[in-house]
Amino acid sequence: MKKREAVIVGVADLPLKDGKALTPMSVLQVQALVARDALKDAGIPMREVDGLLTAGLWGVPGPGQLPTVTLSEYLGITPRFVDGTNIGGSAFEAHVAHAATAIEAGRCEVALITYGSLQRSEMSRNLAGRPSVLTMQYETPWGMPTPVGGYAMAAMRHMHEYGTTSEQLAEIAVATRKWAQLNPAATMRDPMSIDDVLKSPMISDPLHLLDACLVTDGGGAVVMTTAEHAKALGRKPVYVRGYGESHTHWTIAAMPDLARLTAAEVAGRDAFAMAGIGHDAIDVVEVYDSFTITVLLTLEALGFCQRGEGGAFVSNQRTAPGGAFPLNTNGGGLSYAHPGMYGIFLLIEAVRQLRGECGPRQIQDAVTALVHGTGGTLSSGATCILSTQ
Repeated sequence: MKKREAVIVGVADLPLKDGKALTPMSVLQVQALVARDALKDAGIPMREVDGLLTAGLWGVPGPGQLPTVTLSEYLGITPRFVDGTNIGGSAFEAHVAHAATAIEAGRCEVALITYGSLQRSEMSRNLAGRPSVLTMQYETPWGMPTPVGGYAMAAMRHMHEYGTTSEQLAEIAVATRKWAQLNPAATMRDPMSIDDVLKSPMISDPLHLLDACLVTDGGGAVVMTTAEHAKALGRKPVYVRGYGESHTHWTIAAMPDLARLTAAEVAGRDAFAMAGIGHDAIDVVEVYDSFTITVLLTLEALGFCQRGEGGAFVSNQRTAPGGAFPLNTNGGGLSYAHPGMYGIFLLIEAVRQLRGECGPRQIQDAVTALVHGTGGTLSSGATCILSTQ
């Protein structure tokens, strides 16, 4: 019996202006709009969706919210495969893995992955911040800002162990901004220098304001089906060649090693093993950039450089347009958008790069992409390796 191959065949994201949705709407409307557009991109009608995966409905209140049930009702579909896994910003890379296994097992034919948030538009009505939880007994009572405080602790530890500098972290922010300047959809496109990053307000030592991601609205959707179905539709498929996922902790006090992303090491190792390729086969990399330190730690954990070498690896604008290592080519969470959980936008940009749809920021002859999401406070990691071959 011929193996069913799972592929990505449609993507879409929500247009923004100054980081906000173009018109007032609900989070369900955000998800419906991006779902509609991703399915149009795939050439598949909504009624054929029989797999639904989502990581929560930001802005939809109520205890015990059932995100896949609420969303399927709103979309008017009856899925036979559902997944509400929420491991933070890496959830969507995990969803791709879960949808791939479901499709290959025949549990669904068309899987729809969605996310929506009105985080920026609703800030004036959401002043309470994150709720306290018992496991944060070593952070909350002492006033540690969440989540930036945990990332700042990791950055400080990496600096202590390896001599990493604030200038090296700033290299990441500046390179990402250069990619955003090539993307008309990016929220922040003004020129930015390393000095600009270092002179921006310190928000949690050693992280400055420009080391941190944006706060925006946003929505995204990914459509998956079989390679055979994609061929019948006349769509260029993006194959899911490898994936992995893991998580180690929720609160930063429980992180096994502040200077090491164990979850990303596990996820990346499994993804590369499944894909059967090495690092030199990757043409473009999209990794979560909630903060600049997130990027540096992720590159080390995925094996693109050794532990402690991340600072040197990103220096001299290596990850900027024209550099040797194309990274976060839409501007990332630092300059493009960051609506709470960013992982789905990494997938969308990777697919567009592999399909050659990125205009002035297009990576020439891109065939294989690595996507890695990070969730929580450096808590979870999920990796996907995508390819057009």
